Amino acid sequence: MMYKAYEFQRSLLNAGSAMAGMAADMLHSQPYPFAGTQAMASALDVFAHAAAPRGKPVFGLASVTVGGKNHAVTETTAMHRPFGDLKRLARKGLPADAPRLMIVAPMSGHYATLLRGTVERMLEHNVVYVTDWADAKLVPVEEGRFDLDDFIDYLIAFLEYIGPAAHVMAVCQPSVPALAATAVMAKAGHPCRPASLTMMGGPIDTRESPTAVNTHASNKPYAWFKHNVIAQVPAPYAGAGRKVYPGFVQLASFMSMNLGSHMMSHYGLFKHLVQGDGESADATMAFYKEYRSVCDMTAEFYLQTVDLVFQTHALPKGEMVHRGQVVDPGAITDTAILCIEGERDDISGIGQTRAALTITPNLPEAMKSYHLAADVGHYGIFNGSRWRNAIAPLVDDWIASHNPGKLSAVA
Repeated sequence: MMYKAYEFQRSLLNAGSAMAGMAADMLHSQPYPFAGTQAMASALDVFAHAAAPRGKPVFGLASVTVGGKNHAVTETTAMHRPFGDLKRLARKGLPADAPRLMIVAPMSGHYATLLRGTVERMLEHNVVYVTDWADAKLVPVEEGRFDLDDFIDYLIAFLEYIGPAAHVMAVCQPSVPALAATAVMAKAGHPCRPASLTMMGGPIDTRESPTAVNTHASNKPYAWFKHNVIAQVPAPYAGAGRKVYPGFVQLASFMSMNLGSHMMSHYGLFKHLVQGDGESADATMAFYKEYRSVCDMTAEFYLQTVDLVFQTHALPKGEMVHRGQVVDPGAITDTAILCIEGERDDISGIGQTRAALTITPNLPEAMKSYHLAADVGHYGIFNGSRWRNAIAPLVDDWIASHNPGKLSAVA
């Protein structure tokens, strides 16, 4: 019922967006004599943009600039799996021994393209692989289920494809399965276990400095989430019949937690449009175009994450189990770990990611590092000028100092 109601509302908003857009174009193009034309057109533009339908964005990285020179970027699908692909991006001019870096995108309602800025910056010195998770509503039920155990299995399979001595960067939510996958591979002596693991704003132990997100996930019983936020995908989607946690529910949740700031951002957009500040308006529109592009998660993955990560804290307590075996971070002895947190992160509080350094007691201290980015919020950890100029260089140095891998050739 929830999904059908949303689809009905979406159809109305799509029509409203189109009508507002046409009205704004008319006001912009005609020399109307009455006052307030620009303000009215700008208001219609803001509404049209906010209500417009969103599809899956593309990375669209045709080139990157390194040392003042543009280098062409190639993007291919290295592996295809039902619930997510492994994308490979590389730039011309990389040395043959450039590090291979797998960036693990969050499966949290947004597409992997939310990390476009992250990928673009890391392409300067690395061959980049990105986990491109599928929209669950588009995966037929015949493909089976996908939970946290499957997520870990996918990461292991992807690392096997990339080969030994690769590096991993997990942004936010996938820090938990990335650390778990590293532990599972370390315990098995797997030759493709990562040479380094960088975790950024990840909920390794949400008992540390709990945020509003953590409180929301822990204040209600598991059964509440199962009965109140899970929906069944309707026809005509390819995944009709699949139980999911809808992306639109996740988006509404995040928007409501910072409603005031989102309202002020849209008011700022309105003022920029009225003033003719197209550059500032375009930047705000670009952010929200990506931010509002959401996808569904399988119900089993979402519910297991709520249970193990936010309610029972299974990994830091040594109680997480993967395929019947306890996940032991103590098995990690030779994967260098870098933890990065933002001082103003309101999604993953200070200390939550750093906890990974505590629960890996057998990893030498020289292979552990921690960085607290001053005056940086959650998204600023992996996107924006502070990421590009202050945080990414630290990651580059960490990868370079733990890079035994060699590439025979780079496209």
